[in-house]
Amino acid sequence: MEWSLENVREMVAGGIQSIRECEICAFAIAMCVLLLFMWYCYRVGREHGSSPLRGRYLAGPGRIGGVVGGFMGSDCRGRGKGKHGSPLEEQNGFAFCQSSECFRCTSAGESLNQRLYNSLQDYAKRYTWSGMGRVHKGVRDQGRYLNSRPTIQRPEVFFLPDLPSAPFFSREVQRHDVELLEQSFPALLAEFESIYHQPPARSGSSLPPGWKANSTPRGQWWTYYLVNQGTPLVLNVRRCPRAWRVLGQLRTFIANNVFGNACFSVLTPGALITEHYGPTNVRLRCHLGLRVPPSCELVVGGEPQCWSEGSCLLFDDSFLHRAFHEGIAEDGLRVVFMVDLWHPNVAAAERQALDYIFTPGRLEDKEGK
Repeated sequence: MEWSLENVREMVAGGIQSIRECEICAFAIAMCVLLLFMWYCYRVGREHGSSPLRGRYLAGPGRIGGVVGGFMGSDCRGRGKGKHGSPLEEQNGFAFCQSSECFRCTSAGESLNQRLYNSLQDYAKRYTWSGMGRVHKGVRDQGRYLNSRPTIQRPEVFFLPDLPSAPFFSREVQRHDVELLEQSFPALLAEFESIYHQPPARSGSSLPPGWKANSTPRGQWWTYYLVNQGTPLVLNVRRCPRAWRVLGQLRTFIANNVFGNACFSVLTPGALITEHYGPTNVRLRCHLGLRVPPSCELVVGGEPQCWSEGSCLLFDDSFLHRAFHEGIAEDGLRVVFMVDLWHPNVAAAERQALDYIFTPGRLEDKEGK
């Protein structure tokens, strides 16, 4: 090859042209990637378009106005069947709940396992199987896990395998949310005082509006729900704007599936909540003490703990647990603000999948309807 000025010019021109072609190709690839990313964000946004709580209570009273309070650990809801409700509104505890709309009371058995698997497959088709190892394992072998668990820990609906477990957890595992709740103690206590000292909801009832009585062998246990099984209660939320605002600031509150609850819980002197299990091990139940007289105790997995005013107590309610208030009338009420938070070892991808699978209403058995 002879080196000349003309040859050098041709080589330089060819190199510049190649660079220009590569730039155009790279730009085209970058645009394709950007369009794919925008499409993915759109798809995700349709399913999870808003923050967990913002605006949900504005859906109107027709959808959730009839929801009532808790099943033992506060997860059961009964709805009035007629215009004026049903007796279950006053007897909605463990012994009395027969509601066809209660997820926890009607979803057990093989039909639930099949519906879980179908929902997981639907989620994977829409999004991805990535990070779903434990969830897939849990759904596939759910019947075996629930039936073979030791009696000290036996969640009644869903068990996620290979998840570290203990009756009580350190406040450090959910430090941000624990500190936020404790900083909100004065506002939450004031809001409790406001809703508790309202006049009775109707003649013949001793409870103010929004409060529900739960079944106990002795004493009284009352609950006032803001969120019950992942569904906000419109009227109660409107009466508690500060508590609702606190819930919206929590990073790990379970707001989008049936395992999430938030309520004020009251025990009268002499009350006993008998031993029972929660529905799942993917959550930690957080109690913020608002009023804590002497002789009150929570026993989880055989380990006793006492509440403290202004402090949070974190426990895994899939362990066998009970609570009691053995004080006298002069001691007053035991009051806590209860919130369900994600277990710290449930990964973000698993949380998103579980929110999808256990969205309120998704697992209802449609057979015969």
